[in-house]
Amino acid sequence: MSRKVDSVKDINDSKETWRLVVRIMDVWSIVNDKGIEHLEMIVMDSLGDRIQVLIRHDHLLKWKEVIKENMTCIINNGSVYNNDFQWKVCDHSKKIVFLGGTTMKAIELQNIPPKGYFFKDFGEILQGKCKTDRLEDIIGAVSEINHIQSNTPGKKVVVSVVLKDLKGNCINCNLWEIYGSKFLAYYNDPKNNGAIIILLTHAMVKDGQVSNAWSGSKLLINEDIPEIQDCMSKLPTNEQKEKPTQSAKSLSNWSGGSQYSPVERCSSKAPNPEKAYECSCGQKIEQPIPRYKIEIYVSNGESKYRFVFWDSECAAILGMTAEFMHNSMVEPTFSQASVWKLCDDEAFVKEIENDYIVENNQSKTEYAKLVPNKENLETSTQTLSASGENDPESIILMTPAKDVVIADKGEEVDFEASGATQLSGTKPSKKLKIEPSS
Repeated sequence: MSRKVDSVKDINDSKETWRLVVRIMDVWSIVNDKGIEHLEMIVMDSLGDRIQVLIRHDHLLKWKEVIKENMTCIINNGSVYNNDFQWKVCDHSKKIVFLGGTTMKAIELQNIPPKGYFFKDFGEILQGKCKTDRLEDIIGAVSEINHIQSNTPGKKVVVSVVLKDLKGNCINCNLWEIYGSKFLAYYNDPKNNGAIIILLTHAMVKDGQVSNAWSGSKLLINEDIPEIQDCMSKLPTNEQKEKPTQSAKSLSNWSGGSQYSPVERCSSKAPNPEKAYECSCGQKIEQPIPRYKIEIYVSNGESKYRFVFWDSECAAILGMTAEFMHNSMVEPTFSQASVWKLCDDEAFVKEIENDYIVENNQSKTEYAKLVPNKENLETSTQTLSASGENDPESIILMTPAKDVVIADKGEEVDFEASGATQLSGTKPSKKLKIEPSS
């Protein structure tokens, strides 16, 4: 006579002779700082109840090649303990630990729901209705990329994006290390156009933001699965065709020169912009990608300030890359002018157009003079986020508030060494050179 099948919800620490008929919903490997590996997984029974399972390193070889995600099986015996994981992936108060006498038999079962996800509502995240020790599944469309930090000495790769759900709620999602690199690889691939739907499992939630866990999270980008395809189909038609853009505050970590390796995590300068070479990081580069910076002088009263913008900022603000602008200005046919203000306000633009006076009956495609109003134009400035000083262990990317510092006259900042625009209230401020207006 076969043993009675137990329900997951009834599991307690009163015995070790449990018999479970379940589907393996998720399985992942964890390696600690000593290099010791163990497995964790989530199993679910026909009633939809789930419990977390741990397989210790001394039983790893026995089970690692046997356990497959989405398989259905019968599990016999296992120790039951309180679920004291720092980060929990289900609500069950207990966890199961495989014993030496634990057995598992694969069997085809149709009465257990297929592998699925348990998405956390963005509205609840924004309202703080989340357990502080709980990992959640999330899904949303990328509406904006607001920060990219490359892998440089002392800093880890992190990409911060804004995710929007089908109700219009928006949250920040921070993708660290391999997760950020995977997103950048997809985003930078010219073959990938249109909306980007992200599905992130086991996401950590804090202060209305989410980020991947160091172990166990899975990142799916525009995968051909029902959940992502359903989310994509429910987006407005115009949004389905629009690729998310980088915001003006997203910063590049490139500095100096104009020819760089396209290797995602390396900012080294190419030795020769015309020839293939092997990068210092070990990758072979067939064709270096040109990247430029643009310097803009902003006038404020009798003083001028210099701002430096790289490719991503130029594309976000001006709608064209710095390389395109450079190529179009190789043989300039106009005189050099200073930028007084960068603004897209229609009333302001109309006012400037009215002040445009053509001299000596020249056509408007030739030299023109910009005549200011009686009142001085005020400089419109925006603090640029150059975060990266956060503690990686805290997971959530929190950019400190920045202070705009007015410099003393006669002192100049080394823009090449400082990364051009990295002004932060969390570090001693560098001073800008203030030059008298011409």
